[in-house]
Amino acid sequence: MSRIAKTFARTRAERRPALMPYLMTGFPERGSALELAPALEAAGADMFELGVPFSDPLADGATIQRASERALANGTRLHDSLATVATLREHGLQAPVVLMGYYNPFLQYGIERLTRDAAAAGADGLIIPDLPPEEAETTHAACRAAGLDLIMFVAPTTPDERIAQIARLASGFIYCVALTGVTGARSELWSGLPDFLARVRQHTDVPLVVGFGISTAEHVRQVGQIAAGAIVASALITTIEAAPPPERVERAAAFVRTLRTDEARYS
Repeated sequence: MSRIAKTFARTRAERRPALMPYLMTGFPERGSALELAPALEAAGADMFELGVPFSDPLADGATIQRASERALANGTRLHDSLATVATLREHGLQAPVVLMGYYNPFLQYGIERLTRDAAAAGADGLIIPDLPPEEAETTHAACRAAGLDLIMFVAPTTPDERIAQIARLASGFIYCVALTGVTGARSELWSGLPDFLARVRQHTDVPLVVGFGISTAEHVRQVGQIAAGAIVASALITTIEAAPPPERVERAAAFVRTLRTDEARYS
């Protein structure tokens, strides 16, 4: 059983959603993720989405775009994300880590090489927002050969036929976009989210994880009633960005502690 599957089994037994913070490699400083991830794991994070900086992050809103730009300015590249995962594993991080990046840098690195190196570093999967299912077969095969999960996206606008196509390729979990648009913290969740997830669930028994706009404990609680997990990205990046450098790690950990909810019922 993979680390991702074990994590969902544990959180399901605890009757709560898996909490998955997003960190950008190289933000706010080159080595920040090496300090942040262990502190957030201790604060209650169950899994991590580790961003690979890219100059044209089309699915990301202004907050994560700024983080990506700063990471690139710090000299962070794909190989640094792989090295970060390896170092985190060496330092004892147990939570699953999924690399989130765009296809262009992955393709330039080489898909088979990337999947082999990511698995060797201790990563558990890939999230590639701009990889459509029609063009995902090569990456899907490389991930399977390396023992990685390929996390696929579905959105509220995705038709049922395409959801079924995506579900055939997805493993680990399916990333369900909670709104129409780019990433960014929101004050309220979309009212149509339960119906959307029910529609996705008709096509797969792979765990469903909700991202885009999740920013409060109440959001996580609501998501936990209908999905296996919640991804918190922009709100955490904003917290890190606003903190004085000596307080970044503790403020990020404190924020994650506020998000951790053990009252929600896993769907």
